[in-house]
Amino acid sequence: MVVTRFAPSPTGYLHIGGLRTALYNYLWARKNGGEFKLRIEDTDLSRNSAEATKKIIEAFEWVGMDYDGEPVYQSDRFDLYKSYILKLLDEGKAYKCYMTKEELDKLREEQMARKERPRYDGRYRDFTGTPPEGVEPVIRIKAPLEGEIVFEDGIKGTITIKASEVDDFIIARSDGTPTYNFVVAIDDALMGMTDVIRGDDHLYNTPKQIIVYEALGFRLPRFYHVPMILGPDGKKLSKRHGATDVMEYKAQGFLPEALLNFLVRLGWSHGDQEIFTLEEMLEHFDPSDINASASQYNPDKLLWLNAHYIKNSSNERLAKLLEDFGLYLLSHDKREILLDIFKERCKTVKEIAEQIKEVLETPENYDEKAIKKAMKGNAAEILEAFAQKIETAGELHLPTDYHALMEAFVSEMEIGFGKIGMPLRVALIGRLGGPDLSDVMSIVGKEETLLRIRRLLDFIETSNASS
Repeated sequence: MVVTRFAPSPTGYLHIGGLRTALYNYLWARKNGGEFKLRIEDTDLSRNSAEATKKIIEAFEWVGMDYDGEPVYQSDRFDLYKSYILKLLDEGKAYKCYMTKEELDKLREEQMARKERPRYDGRYRDFTGTPPEGVEPVIRIKAPLEGEIVFEDGIKGTITIKASEVDDFIIARSDGTPTYNFVVAIDDALMGMTDVIRGDDHLYNTPKQIIVYEALGFRLPRFYHVPMILGPDGKKLSKRHGATDVMEYKAQGFLPEALLNFLVRLGWSHGDQEIFTLEEMLEHFDPSDINASASQYNPDKLLWLNAHYIKNSSNERLAKLLEDFGLYLLSHDKREILLDIFKERCKTVKEIAEQIKEVLETPENYDEKAIKKAMKGNAAEILEAFAQKIETAGELHLPTDYHALMEAFVSEMEIGFGKIGMPLRVALIGRLGGPDLSDVMSIVGKEETLLRIRRLLDFIETSNASS
């Protein structure tokens, strides 16, 4: 059975690089009918944040990636790690090192002066003398002194590290707390991990973890080290590119399925296919097919995908999502026409909310450039004439009713459509651009349309008088 995991540190938010790693692990486990587990790596007690842990779990819930069992917290397992440290000490596979920080710093300076790679020199590896007073020792594991550490990476191929590249690294600090590479190896082994899919920033942690695996007699999992995500400028992805809190994508109006579709394609492909349902991801995904080179974050691609999923969402779902943006349409009598219009033209749920509010709310102010462009010459007179045309018209309900009225008006006035279209648009929504005018008038109704026209005309008259 395939068992995978995602193991974030709760020292900050879950960013999209982490979510992509989690997605790859999730897909591989679920595709194979296996288990996907969540482990919170919270051994750094000084930097842990309960709020960060909560946000990580909240992000998983939002995107709909369920994990098996309860999250495992490393902070609950210190006694377990201590027992394995004692086991290695008892078996002579680890030892106490009494080297002080000052001694280590001096050693490194000397090595660098000789143009050698700084590394611990093993001086306490076989120490049997009297320990120096006043020094709390660290615990170091005995790394191999010769040969090579070799493992197969499912993405990068055979990785070979010379034993001389790995020193006797610390597995427990002087205060007794275990170190990252030690606890990760133990947890992955005891939690039954068969496949470890993680960022390639961990590639050179793997030889150290293999040393721990072998010292404790654990079976090695398969490793897949995923290349990093680069920003649009080709540099490491950072906050300015969009490597922000996953939940910020929700706040910006992205749909979870769009974000997952975007992330699965950042480093993996299946032919030329761009749009994947979760079922299709599960059918086709294989970590061996992940690209060996870094992928590039493209915000326009994410917006394109999000627009696709918005267009294909039901109006009822969108109405519920819009409530997060202060817009309540579930019982609105114009809900269907509003959402039919705006889900075709908007790329985010937030944008839908903003544009619908713009239509439903009477403008409080007007775009200055739009006023200058739209209200030139006799525009005010034309707008007044159109208001009178509306007042004397019979029942007006559908967009087609308003469109027919506008066509009749421009024909009678012998003017181009833009002569009424631009000033009317400014009157209705306060700026140029926006949805079809017939749709807007149908949504707000006859009385509100007249009110907005009169308000703009009053504003123009007052502005002219004061100037």
